[in-house]
Amino acid sequence: MKAPLPDNEIERLAALYSLDILDSPPEKDFDDIVALAAGVCETPVALVNLVDADRQWAKARTGSEVAETARDISFCAHAILGRDLLVVPDAREDGRFADNPSVTAENGIRFYAGAPLMTTDGFALGTLCVMDTVPRRLDVEQQQALRALARQVTAQLELRRYAFALANTTARLQELERRKDDLAGLVGGELRSSLRLMSSYLDRLGDTGYHDMEMADLVARATAAHVRGFRELIDHLTTMAEAGLGGDSLHMRQCDLTRVTQRAVEAVRPIAASKHIWILNQAGGPSLPIIADPVRLEQVLTHLLFAAVKYTPEGGRVRVGTEMESGPTVRLDDMDLPDGMRPDLFPHLYYGAIANPADMPGPDRGLAVAKRILDAHHATVALSDRPGDGTSLHVVFPYAELSPAELIRDLAVA
Repeated sequence: MKAPLPDNEIERLAALYSLDILDSPPEKDFDDIVALAAGVCETPVALVNLVDADRQWAKARTGSEVAETARDISFCAHAILGRDLLVVPDAREDGRFADNPSVTAENGIRFYAGAPLMTTDGFALGTLCVMDTVPRRLDVEQQQALRALARQVTAQLELRRYAFALANTTARLQELERRKDDLAGLVGGELRSSLRLMSSYLDRLGDTGYHDMEMADLVARATAAHVRGFRELIDHLTTMAEAGLGGDSLHMRQCDLTRVTQRAVEAVRPIAASKHIWILNQAGGPSLPIIADPVRLEQVLTHLLFAAVKYTPEGGRVRVGTEMESGPTVRLDDMDLPDGMRPDLFPHLYYGAIANPADMPGPDRGLAVAKRILDAHHATVALSDRPGDGTSLHVVFPYAELSPAELIRDLAVA
């Protein structure tokens, strides 16, 4: 059975195309996620599938050599019609898929579970899905982990778009500075002189009290000579007005770093539980007001936590806390294991987010993207690693002063 189109198909495709992700090369960030999904759900196949207008394309896959299939026979085309998991315990017993060639083939698909890749604007780009050649089900913990991993995929995609937009904004601001210098010379120099000259001509023309052909000719020639300068002035002013515009700019407002961190911890906890990793959440203290984009910041902190979980051995410990240092701070500690095993987080954080974060390609591109978003928040990132203590990451934000009304409100709540 062919899946119907979502009601918002045109807008959904526009959101997908804006990411510039289709037909891009494989990347370790997404390969790691499908590997985790297959391991958590105990299935031989896992994929990050993006649903295009007439095809389904795999950004990452494990256990399958199929990179692209027609949308008409796609399981994921059905999954994007909802906002939660689509679970098909036995495809041969499901009327939507029983005669699907992917099912009827030898060793065809019998089990499917797909979590929609929902953007923050509510568009389903595709799915993170797992499949098997035998009927089966997922338990509650596996379902929660699959949902959490799907959110990681979407966060990675959105953060990259915003990092690219921030780079464009920086370029626009540099162009604006150049144009401001040009504009100062234009206005302070030749245009001011031209305006004085034309004003003098017009005054003399008005003083004569009759039509002066010679003076009128002087005004016309002076005006024509400087039309180009006035057009340049208008172009400069228009560019300056548009320099700060952009639909993908960060939406900065006052928010509570403690609450944003708590939400990030809860988003990653199901993934940590699937690896038997204990997350000690100490982000429950007083409110720490900062100026930030809470949605993007939560995605960044979630990715940092996900990296800690991904590079921590099974049975490890991750501690998260918020506190006041030189400013509101998120502290992430990936602690050594009692038997002497060490987390592998430090080199990934160092080379991905500290040493050269401007170079986005590489195995830890997601960390470089996260660092770029943190830079836009004027946050300072410090990293340390000591035997016996493990890896410690501190992200310090500028402090947002509370207004008197907000201070009274917080005191009343306390």
